[in-house]
Amino acid sequence: MQAYDVIIIGAGHNALVCAAYLLKAGYSVLLLEKNSIPGGAATTQEIMPENAPGFKFNPCAIDHIFIHLGPIVRELELYKYGLEYLFCDPIAFCPHPNGKYFLAHRSVEQTCAEIERFSPRDAKRYAEYIDFWQRVTQMITPIFNAPPKSIVDMAGNYNATKVKDMLSLMGSPDQTLNLMRSLFTSAKDVIEEYFDAEFLKAPLARMAGELSTAPSQKTSAIGSIMMAMRHNPGVSRPKGGTGALIQSLVAAVKNLGGDILTDQHVEKVLVDEGRAVGVRGANNQEFRANRGVISSIDAKRLFLQLIDKSDIDAVDPELCSALSRRIVHNNESILKIDCALAEPPRFSAHNHTDDYLVGSVLIADSVNHVEIAHTDCTVGKIPDADPSMYLVVPTVLDPSMAPEGKHTLWIEFFAPYQIAGAEGTGLDGTGWTDELKHKVADRVLDKLADYAPNLKNAMIARHVESPAELTKRLGVLEGNYYHLDMTFDQMMFFRPIPELANYKTPIEGLFLTGAGTHPGGAISGIPGRNCARVFLHTQQPIRQTLTDATEVLKSRFKSFFKS
Repeated sequence: MQAYDVIIIGAGHNALVCAAYLLKAGYSVLLLEKNSIPGGAATTQEIMPENAPGFKFNPCAIDHIFIHLGPIVRELELYKYGLEYLFCDPIAFCPHPNGKYFLAHRSVEQTCAEIERFSPRDAKRYAEYIDFWQRVTQMITPIFNAPPKSIVDMAGNYNATKVKDMLSLMGSPDQTLNLMRSLFTSAKDVIEEYFDAEFLKAPLARMAGELSTAPSQKTSAIGSIMMAMRHNPGVSRPKGGTGALIQSLVAAVKNLGGDILTDQHVEKVLVDEGRAVGVRGANNQEFRANRGVISSIDAKRLFLQLIDKSDIDAVDPELCSALSRRIVHNNESILKIDCALAEPPRFSAHNHTDDYLVGSVLIADSVNHVEIAHTDCTVGKIPDADPSMYLVVPTVLDPSMAPEGKHTLWIEFFAPYQIAGAEGTGLDGTGWTDELKHKVADRVLDKLADYAPNLKNAMIARHVESPAELTKRLGVLEGNYYHLDMTFDQMMFFRPIPELANYKTPIEGLFLTGAGTHPGGAISGIPGRNCARVFLHTQQPIRQTLTDATEVLKSRFKSFFKS
């Protein structure tokens, strides 16, 4: 049995981040990845080498925002390993059926000028809306960058600017109550409160819904930060695709002495007298963990599929029931379409220039259009009668991802994992078949072609992945690419459940990281960094406390001289 200090299940970006911090602290680390390449949902690949050679695609994640809310890129010196971020400007474009359109620049002022062409009142309100949600982002960022049950760590992340932003939001008792109301209401209610024009409300609802919730759902208002953050810290993509982030992390891990084994499906976590001591792979090969095992797969799969129930019951007889019954999925997943194009889509009826495609493109005709895109999925219906979608043409910003003069198209279409009335048919009983996924893709592309008439003639090849296929490739539950829903009841100290919310588990030496832990999905690396800090505290509590205190003092010192 090979032995390491730490074994990490999975080699997605959070697992790699976690490994790098542990290696820097002097621990030996092995990552075991079930796929043939590391990266999980953050890869870049030539997925159509025969029909579209030289075209590189991001099968999942594409826009990087949250990673800029933490210090990971700087602390791990990822630029030293070839990582180069390209920032988008413009940041978003949404054509409207009546010929109007929403064009957002990184500059709020420039965006307001674009909105003013169609609605002067909404232009003024947009500046207020973004200012409010940017201050909310500043208020909650320190919470993201700390274990969710650690008040001391969170407090240490606040500098003078963040405290000022928090106080500006709270202010008088009435102001504080209005802040609470805004956070606990729906994205739709907030948008309706601020704006009049549908050409603006619809894309804001679509952006808020990127947390995989309908805009009308109460407590979904926090999704409004998804648009605010595109202005600051900005939306970016690694040059060469999302996989370039993984390449830099892999290089960092290997340079620090870590090992990564691919095609290694972990079948069991080995537990001895209440402590995780290693893992067993599909080929019965065992790996010893002297200090701990860290899982980057979701807690439900980890405990219900990879650990003997007797070992779980010995430390917490209620845990299996809690995981199986309290963690829920709203049935929303993604039908992913990737296309190789001879030229970029052109929105000829909307004053189109190719720079409109630098950021994200939204097909969202109304708030109700966005609402149906989510609620249909919840009841198992495919919302393809009039598809709403989120798309990117990555090669406008980064031409290196396709042959010269050619382009790629990335489309995210919300679709149910389990199709109602089709239980027991299709792939894994979900109802999804090759024929069905292509029929749905046809409808999605037809809708897009209504806005970009050149699309069909520009098509060289396409690749369509159903929610059931995405689930098998990523190894997630029920098509949930966030591991579990990003709703308030499954966030922060509720994620995945309160008993497991601080990256630790009742089994000694077994830890959690990944999208199913605080602060959730998206490309951030924050769950990996936070988990590493928790692990280090369990191993060297005095030393790590002093290290954290030193970092806080340095931050306060810098903040003092900046203020």
